[in-house]
This record gives sequence, structure tokens and C-alpha cells, in this order.
Amino acid sequence: MAAVSRAQADDESGKPPMRLPISSGNVPTTISSQSNENVNITGCDDEDRSSAAEDLTVQIMVSEEDGYALNDIRESATGTSTYLHSVTNGTDKGHRVGPATKKLCDDILAKSRHRDGSIYSDVDLLWWKKEYRIADRNESRLEAMSLSDPTDCVVRDGTCMTHDPFSMLQFYSVELAEIPVDGGLVELYGYIAVRDDIDSLLNYVINISRDDPIVVEEGSLINMTGPKRGIDMADSVLIEHDMRIKAGEEEKDDIQLIDGASLIAHEGKWDQPFTFRIPGDGGAVDIILSCLLYAVEATVEVLISEVQSSFNLSVGCLSSGFNEEIRLFDGAVAESCSLKRSVVAVLKNSSIDLKFKVAALSSSSDHQHCCSFKAKTHGHDNQEIKNDFVIISVKLTWSTLPGSFSG
Repeated sequence: MAAVSRAQADDESGKPPMRLPISSGNVPTTISSQSNENVNITGCDDEDRSSAAEDLTVQIMVSEEDGYALNDIRESATGTSTYLHSVTNGTDKGHRVGPATKKLCDDILAKSRHRDGSIYSDVDLLWWKKEYRIADRNESRLEAMSLSDPTDCVVRDGTCMTHDPFSMLQFYSVELAEIPVDGGLVELYGYIAVRDDIDSLLNYVINISRDDPIVVEEGSLINMTGPKRGIDMADSVLIEHDMRIKAGEEEKDDIQLIDGASLIAHEGKWDQPFTFRIPGDGGAVDIILSCLLYAVEATVEVLISEVQSSFNLSVGCLSSGFNEEIRLFDGAVAESCSLKRSVVAVLKNSSIDLKFKVAALSSSSDHQHCCSFKAKTHGHDNQEIKNDFVIISVKLTWSTLPGSFSG
């Protein structure tokens, strides 16, 4: 008889091993697979494994009282990772098992909504609310570049043996995928933030105030203002979100776009981008992410000086050999300034490429420049770009993530 095992929650904390949120409640959810791919069959030999998988049904018990949705993983006979997507807010529904090539999870955790206040309830009862300190609304106190110039390195053959690359999560883009307005512009505000194991306080990726909303339409990219530091992916990461469409004079009149929190577990496809959809009552947001197995933190700082005349500037970033571009800046520059600092995760033994497009305001053509930097554990790199408009100074600071933070 075919069987699929699952981890049990720790009796004392209610938290599953490795923080895989698997419930032991009393509402059954059936997850069925109709193919013999991406399923690990135990208790039968190789000849029986294929036929046994054809009619495999996995019974998983999930209850809303547990306050989290399942994000379980299986290893198939071919070694392909598979996620079982489960219930949202305790709703019983079936899911087909499929390969984790595009999305790890698109479920919203139960009791995680901001608008009705449920995210602030039961903070001492639900493991993810305790672990990620949901009641603390402060921003992460850990800054980037914390180990850019350490004094305790043991160097062997030019390599630091003390500070290792970390598993990290990288955001490439955030897109307004669906809105309730057809073909129209909307005023959008709110935030998307992550909480990780190093410092579970809010590390904002997007943070837009209601007093200064952005004007976007369906399909628009939303400029990322963060993260302020690298995101640890050695274990689960919680993505917290509350974004709204401004619709009236008062906040109560606004349309809720997305609201809640979702978990990304550290099992699954590594070192390749995937799309993570956050569904909501008033639309959806698509985030392109990647989980990088061995990565370092690159902090990008750009100084604009000797500006001869106003110009348009676009700064894009390609990292770790992927084709997904990270938009660091896109706008007009009129005087000397520093662009916002950007933090990018870069796979070890790879590189980061910065692409600059400079164009006069009255011109449709642009001048393109590229700066490339090979990843390293610590230290700084500098490059300078000169043209008829401006001097652009680029500084990259390399760091690993700290193993812990007590701030």
C-alpha cells in the first residue's frame, strides 16, 4: 500500500519541524495526483511504484484554528521537488500535485488580515505569529553591509573561511497583475515586507503611504524601495502584505487589493526565478523571486555628479546569470544627487551587472553603459562612468549575512 509520510508538530510549541506549516486539525483536505510524476511512493518496489502513483490520494487534515496553510514537499522517484498547495483561511479544497517550477505557494495564512484585525489576534497561540513577532510593527534594525569589513576572518588561499555565503531570497520585480478597474489608472498604496530568521521585524520591499500613492494600471511594475538588507532563506520566510487602491476621502472607502501573510518554505527549486502570486479581494500581485542556495549580499550605491543638463536615467541590474532584470531606478535627474541604496543577493562565483541608460530629455536615443562586478565575500568595488551629461560613480559593498542578530 502506498503511503506518504508527513511531519508532526512539536508538542510544546505547536510548530512543525523545519517550520513546515502542517496542521493536525480536523477538517480534511484531499490532494490527488493523477500521474506518476513528482510523487514519492514508499512501501513498494520499483515495478509497483509507477502503477501505485496513478491513483494516489493524500489525506491531509487542516483546520482554520491552526492558523496556517500547508506547504508540504515530496521528493519523487526522479528527485523532482513537489509542493502540495493547501487551504486558504481554513477553506476545504482539493489541489492537483504539480512540479514547483513557477510557484511555491499562493495561499494566504488564516487569521492574517490587517483590515479586520485578525493578524493581531492569537499572537501567543499561533507559531508563526510568535516566531515572526507579528505584534511588533517596527522595521528591521539590522542594516546591510554588516560584515563588509570584519576583523575575525581566517583567510586561506584568498578565501575567507570564517564567513560563509548564506541561502538568500531575492526579489526581482513586483507587478500589479489584476485590478477591478478595466483599463484605468488607480492610486495605489500600502506595503509588502518580509520577516526572516535573522531579524523577524519588518524588512520592507514596498512601502507607499496613503498620502503619497503611486498612479499605476494593470500590468504596471511597482517600484521596489527595498529590501534594506539581504533576506535570509536558510529556513521559512514570511511575506506580509497590505495594499489598497485609494477610492475616497477616507481610508474606509478604499478598495483592498491584497491583505494577509504567506509563507515560503526553503524546500523546492533553488537558483532559478519563479513567479509568486498574491491573490486578494480586489485583484492580485505577481512577484518574481528566487531562492539562492549560496549567496552574498551586494549593496549598490550610485552617486550622480557634475550634471551638465537634466537627463533621463534608467538603472537595471542582472544578477547571478539570470535574465530577470531588477529595476533600481527610472526617472529624470536634474542635479547632483545620490540614488537610493539597493541591496541584491548574488550567487557565489557569479557576478552582478549594472546597466545604465542615459538620455537627454529632448532625445529619443540613449547612451548605454555597463558595469560588471564579480561576487566576493567582503570588501568594496568602485567604477566610474563619464559622458557628456554626467559623471556616475558606482560603489558595490560585499557582505555575508550574520548568523544571528540581537538588536
